[in-house]
Amino acid sequence: MTPDRFFSLLIALQSRETVTTTDLAAELGISVRTAFRDVQWLQDAGFPILVRRGRWGGVTLLPGGALDLARLTPAERDHLALSGLDDTQRDQLGGGVDSRRARSKVAPGRARPENLLPVHAVVATDNRPWFGPPGAGIGPAELLGDLRRGVRLRVNYRRSDETGPTWQIVDPYGLLAKGGRWYLVADHSARPRLYSLERIAGWRPLRTPRQLRPGATLQAVAAELSARWETAGAVRIEGALSTGQLERAQRILGTRLTVLTPEAGGRVGIAVACRVVEDVRQLLQFADDFIVTGPPEARERIRELAGAMLRQYH
Repeated sequence: MTPDRFFSLLIALQSRETVTTTDLAAELGISVRTAFRDVQWLQDAGFPILVRRGRWGGVTLLPGGALDLARLTPAERDHLALSGLDDTQRDQLGGGVDSRRARSKVAPGRARPENLLPVHAVVATDNRPWFGPPGAGIGPAELLGDLRRGVRLRVNYRRSDETGPTWQIVDPYGLLAKGGRWYLVADHSARPRLYSLERIAGWRPLRTPRQLRPGATLQAVAAELSARWETAGAVRIEGALSTGQLERAQRILGTRLTVLTPEAGGRVGIAVACRVVEDVRQLLQFADDFIVTGPPEARERIRELAGAMLRQYH
């Protein structure tokens, strides 16, 4: 949600007793689905919003939810509208103080029913990945200044399959926080890319303005790239997995795993979307609970890997 839409939504709710999501969508120039998602975001952020479904339903901002815009500085407004970031990530952006000050101004001493604990006392958030490595590369706050200037960047980036970084010129959209990590969203040769900040060894701002594709926005490009990472796979590895390992495999492989056949003989047929055949390495963790059935090059590669491990421990 952009800062402008955040405040427009609050003003729309403050200006009438009840409003439907259809009317909100029309007033803000967004889809009904987006309007409903924005209302949910306000609820999650702690605003006293009541949503009633059905023919006579609507969205109501309860007393105590008004926002005094005059009390917020531009920086506080900007950081207040950021959604999905925890306090650690806001600190990494250099805006933790502004965010906390803005939240305190939005609802100072907001009343709540007796005997109810505050939400922050019963909900803990930590979106860092399990067993994540120590921070490396550069921090998001270091890039933020040059990103806000809207200029091209020359980044020294190391891909996962490269031994050292190489320089390339990119047109940046901005930063994406996903799965506990930070990414630079940018076009390289007019094609969208995700650059993990952990692999950026350095960067230089250029004097030329960034040249983005017509109509492309940070939110749209980030969503496109995220969906592509989750669903794209040049190689489809199929096999038979022990039924008792299916839940663990789904937890580890996520949307890359597809169940092909129901359980039979203690095993279930699955397919795993991989980018390259070498990704079959990831399936070694299931040992003899998983049998690769195709394609032939994947069977051959996992046979080579298993043989190398056997020789190493012989």
